[in-house]
Amino acid sequence: MKALVSRLDSFGDVLLAGPAVRAVAARADRVTLLCGPHGAPAARLLPGVDEVLVWDSPWTGFQPPEVSREEIERLVDAVDADTALILTSFHQSALPTALLLRLAGVRFIAADSEDYPGSLLDVRHHRAPHAHEAEAARDLAEAAGFPRPDDGLLRVLAPPATEALTGPGAYVVLHPGASVPARAWSPGRCAHAVRELAAAGRRVVVTGGAGERELTAYVAGGRAVDLGGRTDAAQLSGVLAGAECVVTGNTGPAHLAAAVGTPVVSLFAPVVPAERWRPYGVPYLLLGDQQAPCAGTRARQCPVPGHPCLEQITAHDVVAAVDKLVEVVR
Repeated sequence: MKALVSRLDSFGDVLLAGPAVRAVAARADRVTLLCGPHGAPAARLLPGVDEVLVWDSPWTGFQPPEVSREEIERLVDAVDADTALILTSFHQSALPTALLLRLAGVRFIAADSEDYPGSLLDVRHHRAPHAHEAEAARDLAEAAGFPRPDDGLLRVLAPPATEALTGPGAYVVLHPGASVPARAWSPGRCAHAVRELAAAGRRVVVTGGAGERELTAYVAGGRAVDLGGRTDAAQLSGVLAGAECVVTGNTGPAHLAAAVGTPVVSLFAPVVPAERWRPYGVPYLLLGDQQAPCAGTRARQCPVPGHPCLEQITAHDVVAAVDKLVEVVR
């Protein structure tokens, strides 16, 4: 059986697909993961993936491309599978992807769908109302004939050694950035947390992408190791795996930390529900007002002046949360 699993969204979304991918891989001869460009680095970290097919979908992402017949034909020609699992978030439709996979000749397609799928789906699954995204994906795989082969936790390929980046000794990671501004703690709060963690005797490593070097330098402030722009996805997994705890918002590195078994202090803005997107399968503490007026809005920019859901969190709250999690896992 040649199987394809589709998850067209972001880095973190692809990591949450991992348990479902492993379920498919346990029965398939070959697994292709169809993902968008932002999810591709995560796709290459997932056990069970034999091939990564990257396609920039016009119905996902914050800046989707224009619809292009040539690009659609390129995708249809590239797909080589007889079975497909289409993974989506709870608010997305799987049907555009299903249509293209049918055109590509995929004979069996399963997806969550509240909309009538016509002949586009062979398994039309209804997800549990409050399921975490990782559990929802795994449930769909089971409904499609791929039973759970393991504990269903997030996993990635073995991380590389990263002591040359972090330096020797125990450390805590603080990741200040987020792809969605409404989900990010302010730079000033992050910098204050670094100062207080250092004052409490913690060694701190600050991480960030290539476009976040200015942010990570400011947050590190000479008191922390600044790895902004210095890690690829695999190296970041190693840095997070070596940490005692990770402090971050609802963003990809929170799920990568969970995938390498590291506890997470989650600075969680409720613009999406924590029950679906919290760190999965590891000890975690959720900080942030989950009943704030922005709850459930999926807003990219905070609609409430002052960003109170996250800005009410103090550096001392973070230090206390880190202390508690580190003690729990000792």
